[in-house]
Amino acid sequence: MSIVNNKKAFHEYFIEEKFEAGVVLEGWEVKAIRAGRANVKEAYIVIRGGEVFIFGMHITPMPTASTHVNPDPVRTRKLLLHAKQISKLIGQVERAGYTLVPIDLHFTRGRIKVEVGLAKGKKQHDKRETEKERDWNREKQRLMRVKA
Repeated sequence: MSIVNNKKAFHEYFIEEKFEAGVVLEGWEVKAIRAGRANVKEAYIVIRGGEVFIFGMHITPMPTASTHVNPDPVRTRKLLLHAKQISKLIGQVERAGYTLVPIDLHFTRGRIKVEVGLAKGKKQHDKRETEKERDWNREKQRLMRVKA
């Protein structure tokens, strides 16, 4: 069950491969995410010292859930991946020029997970081509509905 999607990631990047990662969260963050108060549009993922972190993921604190703590909405959060996956990602990011972007935030068996995309940046002409393709598919669907 998806909570938040990052549509901007598909516009800005070619997504080559996807990984599912757990997120280290505090209690007030979990409550806020369940209420739908999260945003991953401006977020990005960095590998430091063999660990994976997500920066810029904004979680708006709920006034009722965070009375005894001082919430930081955009704090750095650690992502949980298998060691093999991390080593593979390190190789791709450092050698092949890929970047890591969060694609969506979702629930898996009651746990909050982030889908991480191994991505390559699009050039401006690639973005225009994607837009033309999307428009053509939309027009094609419209024409098929009119004939039927």
